[in-house]
Amino acid sequence: MSDLHFADDKTASRFTLHRGDDLVSVLDYRDDGRTIALTRAFTIPTFRGHGYAAIVTERAVDAIDRAGDREVIPVCWYVGEWFDAHPERAGILHQRPAS
Repeated sequence: MSDLHFADDKTASRFTLHRGDDLVSVLDYRDDGRTIALTRAFTIPTFRGHGYAAIVTERAVDAIDRAGDREVIPVCWYVGEWFDAHPERAGILHQRPAS
Protein backbone atom coordinates (compact mmCIF):
# COMPACT_ATOMS: atom_id res chain seq x y z
CA MET A 1 0.00 0.00 0.00
CA SER A 2 2.87 2.32 -0.71
CA ASP A 3 0.76 4.23 -3.23
CA LEU A 4 -1.44 5.61 -0.43
CA HIS A 5 -1.23 9.30 0.44
CA PHE A 6 -2.63 10.63 3.73
CA ALA A 7 -3.26 14.35 4.28
CA ASP A 8 -4.93 16.73 6.71
CA ASP A 9 -7.15 19.05 4.67
CA LYS A 10 -7.57 21.72 7.35
CA THR A 11 -9.77 23.96 5.18
CA ALA A 12 -12.31 21.13 4.81
CA SER A 13 -11.75 19.79 8.37
CA ARG A 14 -11.05 16.30 7.12
CA PHE A 15 -8.27 13.80 6.86
CA THR A 16 -8.04 12.24 3.42
CA LEU A 17 -6.60 9.05 2.01
CA HIS A 18 -5.81 8.78 -1.68
CA ARG A 19 -4.68 5.74 -3.64
CA GLY A 20 -2.83 7.22 -6.57
CA ASP A 21 -5.13 9.96 -7.89
CA ASP A 22 -8.28 8.44 -6.37
CA LEU A 23 -9.79 9.66 -3.12
CA VAL A 24 -10.64 6.44 -1.28
CA SER A 25 -11.53 7.45 2.28
CA VAL A 26 -12.09 10.51 4.47
CA LEU A 27 -12.36 11.20 8.18
CA ASP A 28 -14.20 14.42 9.03
CA TYR A 29 -13.44 16.27 12.24
CA ARG A 30 -14.21 19.29 14.40
CA ASP A 31 -11.25 20.94 16.13
CA ASP A 32 -12.00 23.31 19.02
CA GLY A 33 -8.34 23.96 19.92
CA ARG A 34 -8.32 21.45 22.81
CA THR A 35 -10.02 18.41 21.33
CA ILE A 36 -10.62 16.92 17.91
CA ALA A 37 -14.00 15.27 17.49
CA LEU A 38 -13.71 12.61 14.79
CA THR A 39 -17.21 12.85 13.40
CA ARG A 40 -17.48 10.67 10.29
CA ALA A 41 -15.33 8.03 8.62
CA PHE A 42 -16.38 7.34 5.05
CA THR A 43 -14.97 5.18 2.28
CA ILE A 44 -16.01 5.79 -1.31
CA PRO A 45 -18.33 2.84 -2.12
CA THR A 46 -16.24 1.47 -4.99
CA PHE A 47 -13.22 1.23 -2.65
CA ARG A 48 -14.92 -0.42 0.34
CA GLY A 49 -13.65 -3.71 1.71
CA HIS A 50 -9.94 -2.87 1.55
CA GLY A 51 -9.47 -1.48 5.07
CA TYR A 52 -9.13 2.16 3.99
CA ALA A 53 -11.30 3.51 6.83
CA ALA A 54 -9.00 1.77 9.32
CA ILE A 55 -5.94 3.22 7.60
CA VAL A 56 -7.24 6.80 7.52
CA THR A 57 -8.31 6.49 11.17
CA GLU A 58 -4.96 5.09 12.29
CA ARG A 59 -3.00 7.73 10.41
CA ALA A 60 -5.22 10.50 11.78
CA VAL A 61 -4.75 9.26 15.34
CA ASP A 62 -0.99 9.02 14.72
CA ALA A 63 -0.92 12.63 13.43
CA ILE A 64 -2.96 13.94 16.36
CA ASP A 65 -0.80 12.02 18.82
CA ARG A 66 2.43 13.32 17.25
CA ALA A 67 1.19 16.92 17.49
CA GLY A 68 0.58 16.26 21.19
CA ASP A 69 -1.78 19.18 21.79
CA ARG A 70 -5.25 17.65 21.32
CA GLU A 71 -7.33 14.83 22.70
CA VAL A 72 -9.76 12.82 20.58
CA ILE A 73 -13.51 12.53 20.97
CA PRO A 74 -14.71 9.56 18.88
CA VAL A 75 -18.15 10.77 17.73
CA CYS A 76 -18.30 8.42 14.72
CA TRP A 77 -19.32 4.85 15.59
CA TYR A 78 -16.55 3.48 13.38
CA VAL A 79 -13.88 5.50 15.18
CA GLY A 80 -15.28 4.34 18.54
CA GLU A 81 -15.04 0.72 17.42
CA TRP A 82 -11.51 1.36 16.11
CA PHE A 83 -10.47 2.57 19.59
CA ASP A 84 -12.18 -0.47 21.16
CA ALA A 85 -10.03 -2.67 18.90
CA HIS A 86 -6.88 -0.65 19.77
CA PRO A 87 -7.02 -0.10 23.54
CA GLU A 88 -3.31 0.75 23.52
CA ARG A 89 -4.28 4.05 21.83
CA ALA A 90 -6.82 5.05 24.53
CA GLY A 91 -4.37 7.50 26.11
CA ILE A 92 -5.27 10.09 23.48
CA LEU A 93 -9.00 9.93 24.23
CA HIS A 94 -10.66 12.89 25.93
CA GLN A 95 -11.89 12.00 29.39
CA ARG A 96 -14.99 13.90 30.43
CA PRO A 97 -14.91 15.22 33.99
CA ALA A 98 -17.00 13.22 36.46
CA SER A 99 -20.18 14.98 37.45
